Amino acid sequence: MDFKKLVESIREFEGVTRKSSIDNVISLLTEAYNVSGDVVIDIGDDASAIDIGNGQVVLVAADGIWGQIMNVNPYWAGYCSVLVNVNDIAAMGGKPLAMVNIMSISNDDIYEDLMRGIKDGCLKFGVPMVGGHLHPDGECDSLGVAIVGIAKKDKLITSFGAEVGDKVLVAIDLDGKPHEMFSLNWDTTYDKDSEIVQNQITAVQYLAEQDYIKSGKDISNPGILGTLEMLLETSKKGASVNLDDIPRNESVEWVDWLRSYPGSGFVFTADEDKCDFIKQYLAKYSIETAVVGEVNDSNCLHLKYGDEEVELFNQDKNPVLIKKN
Repeated sequence: MDFKKLVESIREFEGVTRKSSIDNVISLLTEAYNVSGDVVIDIGDDASAIDIGNGQVVLVAADGIWGQIMNVNPYWAGYCSVLVNVNDIAAMGGKPLAMVNIMSISNDDIYEDLMRGIKDGCLKFGVPMVGGHLHPDGECDSLGVAIVGIAKKDKLITSFGAEVGDKVLVAIDLDGKPHEMFSLNWDTTYDKDSEIVQNQITAVQYLAEQDYIKSGKDISNPGILGTLEMLLETSKKGASVNLDDIPRNESVEWVDWLRSYPGSGFVFTADEDKCDFIKQYLAKYSIETAVVGEVNDSNCLHLKYGDEEVELFNQDKNPVLIKKN
């Protein structure tokens, strides 16, 4: 394997580079983010958390579906709109409650397939789609979905909680296959029984409520290492990771695996004495988990492979999410 070429493929991956514009949005919304005084974490996590009293928070998240997926396979776009939102709540250690959507339809031919995908996603994950807004005469086809969930205030998993000395864990369901039309979608949910898919969500909630996890994110468009870098940037930390320790389905080459969006996949940090339990517990639900590295104070993500080691991301030079002035 050409390690240097692999590193460049991660840095230049569209799922990584397209995140850079988020920093500008965050800066423009900073004053509006917590006007109520009830938001308990800073902007930039998988979901926001609003204190509602009684030791509980409401989790709120939203995701838009790439137009290229809408145009090629509207059914899969609808299904994934549910999956990605449910995973955002799961990554926070929360319970997903309900979703709403905003759709713009210019091509009536895709409408029914899109709705079937949303319906099947709701049935798979057990989360209802309770309403939304439709533009039936839109100039383009687009889909955005928002979700609410609930969690215990003092048991949240956030991207802000990584500490020096934490172990870095990657947890992925290896029992899946690349989607036939989107090779970087590692599909682990569609062919599985809904019970195990829903149990994967509640498993993360259990680990959060039992204080096993210090910080975490669900693996999304930037892939495994891009997602980890976003977590490190939010926590203002660095890490060193060993490539060979990352769980992988060996039918997929590293270059594709590291850029894939898994149906069920997370990066976590945890105390060393909690890692064995996390691995054993998630294994019950078809999620393979491994310690792949350790958090440090370098503000860089280093990747090791054999005798080689490279600086993959540097928060001063090439961050994924948060730019420094």
